[in-house]
Amino acid sequence: MPIDAPSIDPAQLTMFDVSQTRSAEALDGTSRVSERVAQSSRVYRYRLQDSALWRRRFANPIFTLATRHAGSLLASYADSQFATEVSVDGDEGDLFCLTTMLRGDMALTRNGTTATGTAAQGLVWRPGPRSRLLISDRSARTNIFFKVAEVEDALEHMLDRRLRRPLEFEPLVDWSHGLAASLKWQLDFMMREFQRPDGLADNAVALASMTDLLVTLLLRAAPHNHTDQLEVSPAGAVPAYVRRAEDFMRTNCAAPIRIAQVAAAAGCSPRTLDAVFRRFRGTTPLRALHAIRLEQVHAELRRGAGDASIATVARRHGFTNAARFGSAFRRRFGETPSEVARRASRT
Repeated sequence: MPIDAPSIDPAQLTMFDVSQTRSAEALDGTSRVSERVAQSSRVYRYRLQDSALWRRRFANPIFTLATRHAGSLLASYADSQFATEVSVDGDEGDLFCLTTMLRGDMALTRNGTTATGTAAQGLVWRPGPRSRLLISDRSARTNIFFKVAEVEDALEHMLDRRLRRPLEFEPLVDWSHGLAASLKWQLDFMMREFQRPDGLADNAVALASMTDLLVTLLLRAAPHNHTDQLEVSPAGAVPAYVRRAEDFMRTNCAAPIRIAQVAAAAGCSPRTLDAVFRRFRGTTPLRALHAIRLEQVHAELRRGAGDASIATVARRHGFTNAARFGSAFRRRFGETPSEVARRASRT
């Protein structure tokens, strides 16, 4: 069976850490191929789909993986000559991977749903035990890995509020139009820069700016579970009314304050306060105060409430109905007050 030439000339990968294999046996979970991308708690396992190839050894490489770290980014190039299944063992990854197909296709199955990356559409995925890849014959792809914490932090700054749910991307990105086309262009540019010995990847200041641009484009171009909030988020800065109101509510959340008092502290009328909260926060001042009070209770329980009971801490912040408080707390944080208190007592 003939083997295609790599999509990227190996001579252009001198700045990368390159690993090549010539047999299926070298693709097991303990190979150096796996160690290049996997972190200590995760192992990438490769398995050729054609069992007739399992014991053959080839004169030319059947799999090439080249990786390079720069700043908080990890870039990789992979070339697979034969159809391969890739699984990931270990815990949920702390990286988002953005895959661009140069040749062939790659099917990603995650949580029972399959999406296929091609030259026309990329994949955004989080390597972990819920992910499985089926890579076609004669395929080549590039990957840029972003730290989950950094992407979520950037999203919180764009929304100007904490995330209530972890960030989850839809797997497919259509490269053909809009900001997704811009993202694709920047990813291609970044891979070219990673191939240079004196390029952007070796300039810490330029790399930081480029990383911020890529993260912003990723959040704007790739659909995710916070896209709707991002689309209604303002293009400019949040008005001082909102910030002053939130500061007042956090300082006085254990006091019986009224919305009129919040508006006075913010320096506007209650009507204006309601309007700016709806526009810039997607909620009302009253619901915002309720959320802040829940956050304060959560923070106290996490720190350990001392001799105070959960009911006492809740009442201190205005929650007098235990059932409604418990339901609201669980919806907001995904766990019960008792679970938070028990964890705090153990630590």
